Formats: sequence, C-alpha cells, structure tokens
Amino acid sequence: MNYMDRYRYWCSAGLPADVQAELASIANDEEELKGRFGSDLQFGTAGMRGIMGAGSNRLNRYTVRRAAQGMAAWLSGTDLPQKAAIGYDSRHNSQLFAEVCAVAFAEAGIHTYLYDRLAPTPMLSYAVRELGCGCGIVISASHNAGAYNGVKCYGPDGCQMTDAPAAIVTEKIAGIAYFLPEEKSFPEFMAEGKISYIDQSVWEKYYTTVLAEAVEPEMIRSAGLNIVYTPLCGTGNEPVRTVLGRLGVNITVVGCQEKPDGDFKTCEYPNPETDAALNESYKVARTAPCDVILGTDPDADRVAIAVPNGDGFQKLSGNELGFLLMDYILKARSARGDLPEGAEVVRSIVSSPLADRVAAHYGVAMKTVLTGFKYIGGEILELENKGEEKKFVFGFEESCGYLKGTYARDKDAVVASMLVCEMAASLKKQGKTILDALEELYRTYGYYLAYVQSIELTGADAMEKAAKMMADLRSHVPETIGGAKVTIVRDYQVSRAKDLASGAESVIYLPKSNVLELILGEQGSVIARPSGTEPKVKFYYTAVGETKQAAKTLLDALVAQMTQ
Repeated sequence: MNYMDRYRYWCSAGLPADVQAELASIANDEEELKGRFGSDLQFGTAGMRGIMGAGSNRLNRYTVRRAAQGMAAWLSGTDLPQKAAIGYDSRHNSQLFAEVCAVAFAEAGIHTYLYDRLAPTPMLSYAVRELGCGCGIVISASHNAGAYNGVKCYGPDGCQMTDAPAAIVTEKIAGIAYFLPEEKSFPEFMAEGKISYIDQSVWEKYYTTVLAEAVEPEMIRSAGLNIVYTPLCGTGNEPVRTVLGRLGVNITVVGCQEKPDGDFKTCEYPNPETDAALNESYKVARTAPCDVILGTDPDADRVAIAVPNGDGFQKLSGNELGFLLMDYILKARSARGDLPEGAEVVRSIVSSPLADRVAAHYGVAMKTVLTGFKYIGGEILELENKGEEKKFVFGFEESCGYLKGTYARDKDAVVASMLVCEMAASLKKQGKTILDALEELYRTYGYYLAYVQSIELTGADAMEKAAKMMADLRSHVPETIGGAKVTIVRDYQVSRAKDLASGAESVIYLPKSNVLELILGEQGSVIARPSGTEPKVKFYYTAVGETKQAAKTLLDALVAQMTQ
C-alpha cells in the first residue's frame, strides 16, 4: 500500500466520529498524509515510540492494540509464564493505551497485572520479576515532548526486550489486521478476574527493596539535608518523595511541576539531561533551603541534579553524577570492607572512561556494554545465572540513568535519588559540597569533559539520511580531529577494532551495533551512533586534559571540526 491507499483504508474503516474528523481534517495536506501514512510505526527492541494521532505511522489505540496483540502472540508461543505486567506514565492517553494492552493480553488468555495509578518504568521492571510474569509493558515516551507516547516492552527478566524476541513480535504484528474488535471491554475482563490491579503490597515491597540499597542512610537525617525536587509532571512524585521522606530528607517540591500534566506546560521538553528542564527548580531554590536540586523525568527512570554555586546553580552532567555516585559507593563499601570479591561496575560505551579509573582505584572490574540499559541488565542476568548477582555494585549511562541493586533491570531514578541524597549528606557532614567532590575527582584522575551532539534529520527519508551519515564517516575517517590524532577505530557494526599506526586488528566482543568509535590516544574519543527511536545521529565527545581549560579547549575543537 502507498500512503493514500492506507489513508483511504482508515477512512473507510468505520472508526469513531472523532477519529473520522481528524482524518478528514488532513485530507488536503500531502505532507501530513505522508507523515501519518507513509509507513507503519516500527516495532523495535525498545517497543514503539511516536507522535500520537490517527494514522498507521502514529501512536493510537489501533497501533498500540496491534503491538500488544503481537506481544501476546509471541508470549503464547513460549514456555514462559502466561502472565504480563503493565504500567503507565502521565502522558495523554497513557492509561487508555495501558488498558488497550491489558485487553489484548486477556483475549489471548494471559493474566494481566496493571498498576492502578501512575508508576515509574523501574517499578514495572520490578513488578515483572516480583509477579513472575513472562513479559511487561510500560506506556511512556520517557523524556520526549508531550506530543509523543510509546510502548516499552520487557522480557521475563525485567529487561527491555532483546533482538530475538522483538523480531518475532514484529513478525506477529505484520500478520495482524487493523481494527479487530475487542472481544470484551476492559471492565468486563476485570470483572472476570483476567485483569487485576497490582496490589499496594507490591509498592511497599519495592520501597523496602530500594531502601535496602542505601549505603549510609543514617547520614541523611543527621545532616539535615534540604533538597528541591521536581517530578517534571511525571510519575516520580509519589515514590521519590516516599523513599526520601522515610529517610528524613527535607523536601521542597516545585509546585507547578508536582501534578501530572501530559502537556508539560512548564517544561516543553521534560528531559533532565537539558539545563532548561530545571528552570522552574532554580526559581524555587532561590528562596527555599537547598543543598541539591533533583529532577526526574516523566517515567522516573532518569535523574539529574544541580547544586548551588555562587549566586546561581551548576547542573551536573549524567557522566559527572555517574562517576561521583560510583566513587561514593565504592569508597564507603571499601571502608566497611564489604565489597564482594570479583565486584563489578558497568557503564555504556558512550559514558565517561573516567569511571574506569575510579573503578581501578578500588580494585573493581569495569564492564563496558552497548548503549541501552538493557545491556547493563544483561550483565546482571549473566551474573545471576551463575549465582553471582551480588558482584554487581553499580551501573550507569551518561544519559542520566543509574542503578544500584538487582531488583530491577532498568535504570531507576528512585534509588538514584536516594543515593544522591546520601552522598550529599555525607559530604555536608564533612564540610564539603558535591562540587568539591567533583573537583577532587578531576584533580585525581584528569579532566574528562564530555559533550553530546544530536544531529536531527527531517523528511520522509530521514532514517536513510542517518544511515548515509554513518556510512560517510566510516569511509572517510579523519586523520586528526581538533588537532588530536585518531589512533584506533572501533567499528561495532563489524565487531572489529583497528590500530591505525600498526594496522593490527582485534575483535570486539559485544553484539553488533551501528556504532563507530574514534579513539584519540590518551586525549579522548568521538563516538557516532544513530538513535534507535528517532531520525537523528548522536555524537559523543570526550576530551581529556591535565587542566579543565586544556580539556575544554580540546573539546571545543573536536565539536567544531565534526560539526563542520
């Protein structure tokens, strides 16, 4: 079918009046027609994510239902428990889409557990394992703008779905017709007991489990820690405040971002990686007692912090918070002597290698994995299969994702918020700030400055443009970048690394992925990878210097050359 065939098919399907009106409103808008009907919304390892609206390339109850039916068909063909768990965030239609998914599972004879209110993504990951489910779904577009929503899919281990089962789900979806009527309504399946709400006891067990991951919880109450917290109109409000409240943190909430708001009116792009996401927090922190500003994204799997600095505030990068938390945990556990033998920490390949030096200082092994927290979860699963899960100490991604503990297999802003407060309290009692601790790490290990650049591509062929950008870089690797010589090229697509001086090649023992890493000796690196969910290519820069200014000068030169 071409885009007009798909459009006419939808127009003739007898859909509800509001959907028909939406379709009629774009009848003469060719660009809109191509955007909405030029293809089917793609299902990948992370599930589906897209702009909400009518159309085969939009997220709506029909595309969501097909995805859930595909998931149900896959699960029905396995020996996994015929149970599923579902959670949802504060976005428009999230509860509706969650109920649509629950009905699709119930139709296939799969008992479905649904959170009865907003719940963070990590709580869904936890529920899959706690309730013994074969799979899980969370309705969320994470930190995207309010026009988006998504269906994130999880396997029985609580990790985001991996390539092999995702490929089967994709195949199943392709064979499912649009607009198949529901056998029964959501309330009817609820009344029959085929769908049930997740009990409050699961929430309490999650809280207990998170609190058990504290390193020095007694520090918080005795330090009199004050934080300003924003849930960015998302799911973190209840669980973050519950956990921190039980530890004695003094919390001032950013009032205009406390309640759920799918429009995100006070923060158009609710991504804690960006400084703008904390603008409202800065206003509150100017008048409220504040040692730390905490912000969690709408599905509360990412957290970012800012701290007072002179007359203003300094926001830390995801990398900086990652290696600070790692150092805090390893230092405290080393002092107590309870680091397990063979302890491991894990980071993604695009996260700061300064963390490797921190790990080595404490005699802890660093594992590097591909981008995507499911790969960190995979490392935990590998340890678990050997009965060695206690060796996992901490994992992080530069995109503000952190996890301590093995109770969930996705990043968790709730446990990370608790650890931030512990660290800040511990430093406060020593007469130090988080910025003091950051500077100490830089002085000890070198100034590793990082920057992430996203090249957003537009048009119907945006994904093809992204592929061409990667192909062009592979075929024209620069000899130097920003004055630093390229010494090693690591191509994760072919699993090979090449030393450009000697010509020697070696194998990369990670799953194949469309990632190219250019190593600049001891001076840093540039990594390029296309986004898995959006038409963009991301460039990750690391510049290393003996002083902050030297590192900053090199970083600016790297970005300038690659941008040109």
